[in-house]
Amino acid sequence: MQMQSRFRSDRRLTVRMGVTLFLLGLLYVAFVAALIVLLKSWVLVVVIAAAVLAAQYWFSDRIALFAMHGKVVEPEEHPELHAVVDRLCALADMPKPVVAVSSMDMPNAFATGRNPDNAVVCVTTGLLRRLEPAELEGVLAHELSHVAHKDVAVITVASFLGVIAGLVVRFAFYSELLGGRGRRDQNTFAVFAMVVGVSAAVYAISFLLIRALSRYRELAADRAGALLTGRPSALASALTKVTGDIARIPSEDLRTAQAFNAFYFTPALGSEPGISRFFSTHPTLEQRLAQLGRISVELGEAATPGKAS
Repeated sequence: MQMQSRFRSDRRLTVRMGVTLFLLGLLYVAFVAALIVLLKSWVLVVVIAAAVLAAQYWFSDRIALFAMHGKVVEPEEHPELHAVVDRLCALADMPKPVVAVSSMDMPNAFATGRNPDNAVVCVTTGLLRRLEPAELEGVLAHELSHVAHKDVAVITVASFLGVIAGLVVRFAFYSELLGGRGRRDQNTFAVFAMVVGVSAAVYAISFLLIRALSRYRELAADRAGALLTGRPSALASALTKVTGDIARIPSEDLRTAQAFNAFYFTPALGSEPGISRFFSTHPTLEQRLAQLGRISVELGEAATPGKAS
């Protein structure tokens, strides 16, 4: 398979993924060592976390589609959408993913699946209604880049440590560390405090590492999508339009969707984040538009009237 022939290997993305996974691996080793010292039943925690990881890895496409009300559509149902995906996959020389449409009016798109042969690209009806054909092509090229670079699989594996840390805290609350048999001596609470403290620290570090990687992979997907289509201005226009429309949606209507921000083309945020941008799954709109502007200059693309610069 030559899926990388047009979606060229992104060395910077590969290096950042490798460094992040290496650091998370070191953190994991230290965390497990701490569990061995502090807990007698740490194996149960790891087994549960491994089961969660396996479910995420093997069934992420089904879980995401179910949660986002997505439905697989055939070419007869959405011929224009399938035509765009067919054209982009031919350009990228990659297998065509399953195509789905979500009934949500919020304009967005996401890709999921453990590898290019088991992937799903889903767009919302709100996105289809708002975007011009060239803009939709840019968004889909962005999502197909995630598929080609196996971003979903990498983020799923990277999040494994955070899952363990979160489960350890819950396990501690319901285990004998709380004195399930009525014993609440100082040693019990000291061990409990250490377990919760170590788990919280591990979760925080892994959270920051994964978010930093996620922001960079979004920039990498923008770059790859723009280079594939040769029309970065169309992708910039789609970004501006989608982000602006989402910002006008009441925050309470976005709460359910926010749990899946890491998968989206652009996050479901009611307003542009301030300090929270450092904890965001996506770069700011300004960063993404600035990069697309530089790519447009490199490609010698003519400015498009009325579009984002």
